[in-house]
Amino acid sequence: MTLAIVLAAGAPAASLPTTTPAPGLPAATTGGSLADRLAAQLRRAGAAEVRFAADLDELAALADAATGPVLVTGADLVAHTAVLRHLATSPVGPTVALVLTDPPDAGWVAVREERGQVVDAGPAERLAGEATGIFGGALRVGADDLPVLAAAARAVAAGTAPTVAGPAVDRLFAGLAGLGTLTFAHRVRLLVAHRVTDAAGLAAAAAAVAAVDEDRAELKLSVKERDDFFTTFFVSTWSPYVTKAAARIGLGPTAVTMISVAFAVAAALLFGVGGRPALVAGAVLLYLGFVLDCVDGQLARYTRHFSAWGGWLDTMADRAKEYLVYAGLGYGATQAGFRYGWALAIAAMTLQTVRHMTDTWYGVLHDEAARRPRPAAGATGGIGGKLNAASTRVQADTGSVSYWLKRTVVFPIGERWALIAVTVALFGPLVSLVAVLTWGVLAFAYTGALRTLRARWMWVPVLDTVDATLHRDDGPLARRLPVLRPMGPLTLAVVAALGSAALLVAALLAANGGDPGWLRWVLPVALLVLLVGGLGAGAAHNGPLDWLVPAALRAAEYLFAIAVGVVGGVPAWLVFGYVFVLTLHHYDLTARLEKRQAAPPLHPATLGWEGRSALLALAAIVGIAGIGMATLGTYLLVVFVGSVVLAWVVLPARAARATAGLVGAGGRSPG
Repeated sequence: MTLAIVLAAGAPAASLPTTTPAPGLPAATTGGSLADRLAAQLRRAGAAEVRFAADLDELAALADAATGPVLVTGADLVAHTAVLRHLATSPVGPTVALVLTDPPDAGWVAVREERGQVVDAGPAERLAGEATGIFGGALRVGADDLPVLAAAARAVAAGTAPTVAGPAVDRLFAGLAGLGTLTFAHRVRLLVAHRVTDAAGLAAAAAAVAAVDEDRAELKLSVKERDDFFTTFFVSTWSPYVTKAAARIGLGPTAVTMISVAFAVAAALLFGVGGRPALVAGAVLLYLGFVLDCVDGQLARYTRHFSAWGGWLDTMADRAKEYLVYAGLGYGATQAGFRYGWALAIAAMTLQTVRHMTDTWYGVLHDEAARRPRPAAGATGGIGGKLNAASTRVQADTGSVSYWLKRTVVFPIGERWALIAVTVALFGPLVSLVAVLTWGVLAFAYTGALRTLRARWMWVPVLDTVDATLHRDDGPLARRLPVLRPMGPLTLAVVAALGSAALLVAALLAANGGDPGWLRWVLPVALLVLLVGGLGAGAAHNGPLDWLVPAALRAAEYLFAIAVGVVGGVPAWLVFGYVFVLTLHHYDLTARLEKRQAAPPLHPATLGWEGRSALLALAAIVGIAGIGMATLGTYLLVVFVGSVVLAWVVLPARAARATAGLVGAGGRSPG
């Protein structure tokens, strides 16, 4: 945060004298105005510069000159300094507004939020019955949204924008929302924040602030408000103590993530070794590794050390750890005498990745749906609308049996790691893999069926809002194929997946009966069926279920690669390794989508799902499937590592040098 602006216009409480210093501030601040105390808190919250704006035109001029995110507050807010620091450092999005539960007063703007997004803002009477809170008089505006902030300020000042009566900061926020700015909501939990209008309200709010231990509340806030059953009751009950200790000794979130990876790797090795002592020790390490996996996020929230790199690394490390554990279980089951240990590990990894792809895109779909107008009153939308309403009711009933059942049945990561730890310690790797696959299939069927019905009701063409070619992972060949529009991209992707599944089934049956090598002459036909998925690359992805296209294409590519491995007699561990590298590539795409990052720098070099599949098929036809898979997998891993280094080391350093050069030459650094 580089600039904070206190907008005192229209706030009756701005000039009220304070009789109690803000927590953590020196007593010398007592006696100043509320606006002065708020300015001091903003500096403590991380603002390098605090400016007072007399009116909206002056604020617009300051926004025009700003080069980074700007924190704007009214002068009627009484809050812990941590509330302002959390708002300033919130990782949920570039533009974030403080939302309170105080009753509307003095023209304060009411808001309606869904899935953490402010989807409507305006007078309380207009949002009657739908308001979920009030605007808290403070917001952080991302650098890219500063031109919109300046435009909204000038429009409101000139009276050319629909607005509300009340403090200038409320009129500004209503104007900003009216321009369609994507704004996320920041709720106050455990800490205190109130807007005040008179001396009595100021005294009551100051007393409420003083009654709360700020640091203790921040530590509790480091734990997610809503988490899964196992995490909530078996991890978060004691992990904050680890978080506090890590902060005291100076460990950062990235360091904790790396330690959790080490624990998971050690657990995987012990699962591969086998024997009851090793399996029990591995289960304990797996649990402790999961605790640390929670601690890294808690530590980031407690210390407010957020970064795009840290978020990306956490996402990638979670998946890598889980799949390395699957590898350990697969190897351990094979060493224990089960012929298909590696096959089960490959199946678990493939299933989980396809599930994650659907989870990611359904989340994007739901976020996009929340920003769109609701169906007309009385329109239930059939079974999809009823399911949506029922899900909303269950989610709101926090702590109920139905709430915990809904969160558990979907088989989240905490439950997966708990199931692995318990089953491997008691029964062994084989039972653990079978348990993971069984619950995973049931969870996939449950979520898939319900989400399909709800998505048909929402009807949001979410893939049309992003670079569909990137997230389909199309290569040069798919982009050059003709477009078969009548069938739709999802139907074509499903045909490709079913063709790969049929090839895999045939290969497995042939392998059980002898040598499946003769199927290599069927591979050209299977490849043509797979390429059917590319016929939808250039079509509009605006169907109600087209958000499933990326997952269907992932399934098609993975199943085809596994089938090629079986037909070509490739060792199962090598097939696992190749699919593992593919998952890294695809998780990189989804992690960048979730963190709003650009495409990987070397993405064109990954050849696309159809190019990689064609190379594997060619290698199998000429009788070098193993060599081809190992070579292609190594190449993709090198490209992945190269993209990571470029994206997170080389390009940021180059941008920093360029910015420093501009500033040194007397130019203005880019926003």
